[in-house]
Amino acid sequence: MPRTPPRLRLPKAVLLASAVAFASMPASAAEKVSLILDWFVNPDHGPIIVADELGYFEEAGVDLTIESPADPNDPPKLVAAGRYDLAVTYQPQLHLQVDRGLPLVRIGTLVATPLNTILVLKEGPIRSIADLKGRKVGFSVGGFEETVLGVALEKHGLSVEDITLINVNWALSQSLIAGQVDAVVGGYRNFELNQMAIEGHEGHAFYVEEEGMPPYDELVIVSNKEKLDREVYRSFLTAIERGVQFLVNHPEEAWEAFIRSHGDLDDELNRRAWADTLPRFALRPAALDVARYERFAEFLKGREMIAEVPPVESYAVQLR
Repeated sequence: MPRTPPRLRLPKAVLLASAVAFASMPASAAEKVSLILDWFVNPDHGPIIVADELGYFEEAGVDLTIESPADPNDPPKLVAAGRYDLAVTYQPQLHLQVDRGLPLVRIGTLVATPLNTILVLKEGPIRSIADLKGRKVGFSVGGFEETVLGVALEKHGLSVEDITLINVNWALSQSLIAGQVDAVVGGYRNFELNQMAIEGHEGHAFYVEEEGMPPYDELVIVSNKEKLDREVYRSFLTAIERGVQFLVNHPEEAWEAFIRSHGDLDDELNRRAWADTLPRFALRPAALDVARYERFAEFLKGREMIAEVPPVESYAVQLR
């Protein structure tokens, strides 16, 4: 049987000197980073909130502050103006904002699939996009949503002229349930579908990436182009990756961490949204699919939503 080697005993004077030297070493201060979300906290932000609650940012040397905007259109503009370091925004909007001259660069991905849909009532008359001919379709925000709808209609031999567009503001599911419209564009598959089901009105979603839209990242994290050299951003993304891994490995424990500081979200809708969003988070938040971004930019250019297709590296990077 092997013997345990004798323990090395250091003189007390040596131990004391080592302790004094360690205590006198300056502590490495965490670097401050300000993040503004795309909207109020919700399950879409799961990896960020979980990483924060579990102390992953602190362990990575990131002193993170998280804020929600008063207007969901503001976060990218605030980062461009230097008011915040980072913002959560949408890949489609990033292309439009860069085309308008905002100095923004994508550094990470949060939700790696589209969430956008064209929603109808499950028991209603719409079984195919082709059935929308002569029908009323509600929307909240013009521009990109109209493009989404137009692409889907064209795939089925129709155009926007074949339907009636109605601005329902933010009452997407409510207007559909009330019969004010026959379909809505812009409803999220992880929220509006669940909200309708909870209210006793099952919905059916047409997924935009199956109806002619090239796939894209729904939620991305952007920085000001002038601040890309900050090493702390790599640490920030590492902490989010740890948050994603914990969320995937321990969804229930992650949910408990999520609602620890957001108890008002502990309801059936957010629990369902949490489960539906889980498989859509980017497992490698820092990773960038250059070809995917190129394809989407070409698509937007073809739809005359942007004037030029810039080099991907000018607005999206993979930090190393």
